[in-house]
Amino acid sequence: MNGAVEHASSKGAGDENFPVASLLIARRLRPHARAFYRFARNADDIADAPDLSPEEKLRRLDRMAAALDGEGSGDAPSAEAMRESLAACGVNAVHCQELLAAFRQDAVKSRYADWDELMGYCRLSAAPVGRYLLDLHGEDRASWPASDALCAALQVINHLQDCAQDFRRLDRVYLPLAWFATEGIDVTALAAPKAAPELRRVLDRTVAATEPLVERARALPRAIRSAGLRREAKVIVALAARLLGMLARRDPLAGRVALGPVGSLRTALGALVRGMGGGR
Repeated sequence: MNGAVEHASSKGAGDENFPVASLLIARRLRPHARAFYRFARNADDIADAPDLSPEEKLRRLDRMAAALDGEGSGDAPSAEAMRESLAACGVNAVHCQELLAAFRQDAVKSRYADWDELMGYCRLSAAPVGRYLLDLHGEDRASWPASDALCAALQVINHLQDCAQDFRRLDRVYLPLAWFATEGIDVTALAAPKAAPELRRVLDRTVAATEPLVERARALPRAIRSAGLRREAKVIVALAARLLGMLARRDPLAGRVALGPVGSLRTALGALVRGMGGGR
């Protein structure tokens, strides 16, 4: 063993829009959801580490993939724990492998030409989260399209929240370059202390493109049999809609646009109350 490959970044659970180990999930499944979160968090930390070269990031991610495949040597503990979890719960490793593919992409790719290319990235970086949870609960895969839409929306919302930080810290821009070009600006506009009118239009266009994803995601709770996961989905859809509305009104360059604990709780409770009044 050449030492641990997993690498901590400055991100924490508070920076995420994916509450994958919520108390709404069945108690018996929470350890598996937590193992998945730790695995994804550690891989993402490698991809986002500013002090690692692209080559070193790829090497470490490859070691995590090897550990996931049973070739562990103690250097990637979260991947080895994930392998044990998958064996115990009977979920396929494909969701974890797809996440690793997204993080490998993050290690070497820092720009996205258009919306379609960004959606291709979200298919690897976001959709596997929802698909894993659905498979963990034994849900029908007919629910995958609505789940994919929700996860893509959450991913783009996160890109909007962190657009300035991603550019300044990692020289990474997820917002479509074609939309910058339409406004006659380049990505250096993200370095400003507040969004110029041209950049504001790029942000607004991204918000508008994300709104249909949230609308498609509203079908997800109705497609889920598990009561806890259904409630979880209702809460997350409500949080996504609330955050997207905030991003339409507020400037992510001037400060991170996020729901505080009180706002998150109110949104969650509202979603659950509405869910009790109708739907499954």
